[in-house]
Amino acid sequence: MINDRIEKIKQDFARFSEWEGRYKHLIELGKQMPAMNEDYRTEANKVKGCQSQVWLGARLDGDKIIFEADSDASIVKGIVALLVFVYSGSTPDEILVTKPTFLEDIGLREHLSMSRANGLTSMMKQISFYAMAFKAKLQMNK
Repeated sequence: MINDRIEKIKQDFARFSEWEGRYKHLIELGKQMPAMNEDYRTEANKVKGCQSQVWLGARLDGDKIIFEADSDASIVKGIVALLVFVYSGSTPDEILVTKPTFLEDIGLREHLSMSRANGLTSMMKQISFYAMAFKAKLQMNK
């Protein structure tokens, strides 16, 4: 469940009193993210608005969306790993109603540069776009 994954992230980041520890944890999450299927590493799956290169692909598995992502920058890869962890395996409706307020809760947004914050917004828009597109596809198949 999406809320359980958000709670796990909040608990993970609450272990760190200093932001430096949270950054290291974020980088580690990026390193632990499964390798992205090379079929998704296309120009069409590049997230526009990110200073770093970020790829975000999605597919339907039943009524759930499975996301795969990668980035060429370690902190950005950690950020996209957080988003994939939270939103992957959820239905389009769950994704669309779950705003990324957990990013404020763990203190991430306030520690991002303007360009990374813009990139994060672009990643969230892409996730929402996939959710809307797959929701429409699921409704057409009913």
